[in-house]
Amino acid sequence: MIPGLATRRKFSDLSEREILALAIFSEEDDARIYRSYAEGLRADYPASAKVFDEMAAEEDEHRKRLIEAFRARFGEVIPLIRREHVAGYYARRPVWLIEGLGLDRIRAEASAMEQDAARFYTAAAQASTDAATRKLLGDLAAAEAGHKTRADALTAEHLEPEARETEDRLARRQFVLTWVQPGLAGLMDGSVSTLAPIFATAFATRDPHTTLLVGLAASIGAGISMGFTEAAHDDGVLSGRGAPWKRGIASGVMTTLGGLGHALPYLIADFWTATTIAFVVVFVELWAIVWIQNRFMDTPFLRATFQVVLGGALVFAAGALIGAG
Repeated sequence: MIPGLATRRKFSDLSEREILALAIFSEEDDARIYRSYAEGLRADYPASAKVFDEMAAEEDEHRKRLIEAFRARFGEVIPLIRREHVAGYYARRPVWLIEGLGLDRIRAEASAMEQDAARFYTAAAQASTDAATRKLLGDLAAAEAGHKTRADALTAEHLEPEARETEDRLARRQFVLTWVQPGLAGLMDGSVSTLAPIFATAFATRDPHTTLLVGLAASIGAGISMGFTEAAHDDGVLSGRGAPWKRGIASGVMTTLGGLGHALPYLIADFWTATTIAFVVVFVELWAIVWIQNRFMDTPFLRATFQVVLGGALVFAAGALIGAG
């Protein structure tokens, strides 16, 4: 038996008292989530923070109405039953995970929260054979759908076009500083700096297996080094570049991927086939870096092309010549 599953109840086995209690605690949890979003956004995105403050207040009002209904039908003692106690009940993602993914993701998650709840209650109402329970679930579904409409109205009220444009611009800048910039630095380092050792080994040994091992070592070692360096040299407090662990992950992962791109073709036993594929991969990697620089870093296309493609070609040539010699 899998630990934890035995303690979960099927939704169909819940009484009306337990369903109402579940709705009360769900509304309470959602209000807490919205307030957490608001607190995290308040400094940089005050208009969006106000939207989530009022959405939390809406959840509080629904919770109060549900408590009144529970008190009228079942008394003062509300049984403790939460989402995690019910098999198949919709779950909420951790607040810390969503906050780390930016403003647009928080907005999308809030919308999904209301949609999930509305769909769940609607499906549960359709499956119920008890008239009173069916009505209760239908009312809850309508309430959750109303939350979505109210959220849209609050967004329109507080996020005027100018405020929305300002917040979107700040969110894009933060995304670039936290993820794109360190990721791009990692991709450039992994793609370019590993060219020389990988292709020097390839042309010196003509052995795909040895080249693969050198490529794996160079890529993974560079990824670890770049990740720790990025995370350690700037805590993000003064620079505003975001959490160091996020930047470290972006830099380390992209460095590793940049090197693995032209190392993995040497899984192929035939040397010239593997080298040809590796060369094509290098070509694609370098142009991908040019595109990212032009798209997110506003680097002129010709300048990015000159810096990346020419630099990569020189490093590749150096590795090939050293290996061949």
